[in-house]
Amino acid sequence: MAAAAAAITAVLLAALMARASAAAAGRVWADEEKGAHNGTARRQVTYDGRSLMLDGARRMLFSGDIHYPRSTPEMWPRLIESAREGGLDVIQTYVFWNVHEPIQGQYNFEGRYDLVKFIREIHAQGLYVSLRVGPFIEAEWKYGGLPFWLRGVPNITFRCDNEPYKVHMQKFVAKIVNMMKDEKLYYPQGGPIIISQIENEYKLVEGAFHSRGPPYVRWAAAMAVNLQTGVPWMMCKQDDAPDPIINTCNGLICGETFIGPNKPNKPALWTENWTSRYPLYGHDPRYRSPADIAFAVALFIARKKGSFVSYYMYHGGTNFGRFASSYVTTSYYDGAPLDEYGLIWQSTWSHLRELHAAVKQSEEPLLSGSYSTYSFGEQQEGHVFETESNCVAFLVNLDKHKTSNIQFGEASFQLAPKSISILSSCRRVVFETAKVNAQHGLRTAQVVQSLNNVDSWKIFKEPIPLAINNTTHIGHRFFEHLSTTKDETDYLWYLTRYDYRSNGDTQLVLNVESQAHVLHAYINNDYVVCMGVMMDLEISFSRHLLR
Repeated sequence: MAAAAAAITAVLLAALMARASAAAAGRVWADEEKGAHNGTARRQVTYDGRSLMLDGARRMLFSGDIHYPRSTPEMWPRLIESAREGGLDVIQTYVFWNVHEPIQGQYNFEGRYDLVKFIREIHAQGLYVSLRVGPFIEAEWKYGGLPFWLRGVPNITFRCDNEPYKVHMQKFVAKIVNMMKDEKLYYPQGGPIIISQIENEYKLVEGAFHSRGPPYVRWAAAMAVNLQTGVPWMMCKQDDAPDPIINTCNGLICGETFIGPNKPNKPALWTENWTSRYPLYGHDPRYRSPADIAFAVALFIARKKGSFVSYYMYHGGTNFGRFASSYVTTSYYDGAPLDEYGLIWQSTWSHLRELHAAVKQSEEPLLSGSYSTYSFGEQQEGHVFETESNCVAFLVNLDKHKTSNIQFGEASFQLAPKSISILSSCRRVVFETAKVNAQHGLRTAQVVQSLNNVDSWKIFKEPIPLAINNTTHIGHRFFEHLSTTKDETDYLWYLTRYDYRSNGDTQLVLNVESQAHVLHAYINNDYVVCMGVMMDLEISFSRHLLR
């Protein structure tokens, strides 16, 4: 058996956490020098149990994820403008280690990878930044963002209390942090970055590392805090995030699943509100309705006193090149409020904009008011935030099938199935999650004739061995894919030859048992099968050849 060298796009599933020292009440991050920023007042980011605070003021913040490598620099200004017009305050992005350091010690921050330019554009349009440094990010991105060369580091084990991994992780995280400092992009320096994330959903895999998991969490937290960014750090899906790290929620329904901050002085932050589900080859698209997204946001604010929600994704963009993880399509989160091309996706974009405006009307009672809950039935509830001068109520109908009439105060309110009505001054309905006013958009496509020319395109052909002497490895077993391909291609081609001479009833059968992601098979140059779906991670193929 012979094999031609190639490589596969793999996903590393994991996440991380950390530890440091904490204050008993709100935590303060700020630059040390007063009088910086051209004589303006000292800028600082703090938090308490209600929200992030900018210069001492609590803030209700709506955020959207836009990944700079998944769009082009020419698109960035319009994407950010559309996000701002949609009522967002923050743009959130991962940092992608394997595009910035594809070869150990050689860095790339050009073109689509120009992180500084991306953040400056956000700042120029008056928005803040949530910077998810990772450096493991998942993100349906090849190797979860880790560079391939990291595999070759002697004695390394990723994402645990392993000294070689920690050395390289700290080096990259410090490089990004120092780059942001040098460019004065952190909020205390006058920049837009108000919060950062270390690791990513590590709790999902922490148990697999046994005794090497918890120490890694504590180390990562302490390492991040000691970099002194001047802004808070967070960890998503890490309920035991060490102080002062804020534990945050990822998911579809954090108003129901989030256990809440692990300390009373930490705010409830939702770092990933999935606007759809990422598309997979071989699977139908999985979209999410505007009403369902709005319901989830309103419930998180009402039940969890949430004060930060980020839509993952607000613009998904395109998986250029070979960076999509296993089975993930080239188009990424096309059903987001801004589609793959940056076009506004109605009615999701408008419905969420109306939600943001309605919530911002009552920012003061939401972030400073007393909190009360009411029960109107088995599946009906109310949540009230009230100060001496203002009040806001969330009336909730959890019944997915029946309309409910609720008596609240001196008025009666009709709630549609699975809906939340937001009442300004606890009297007037300013938003109903189930009532979508904007019309659904229709996207059409047409051929751009100027590009319909063979000279405008370049083509790359994957080399396929046609004879044994064209192969790079020869053996009698399958080869470990990534070690063989060195990440130079997604494919590892196997070629075998058998000369058959008929002797009556002899039957030839080709059997393949593999844990590969995808199998393509040719017999005598005829394409006979393509196998591989995400939900079945083993391939078993059998084909009678001839008799």
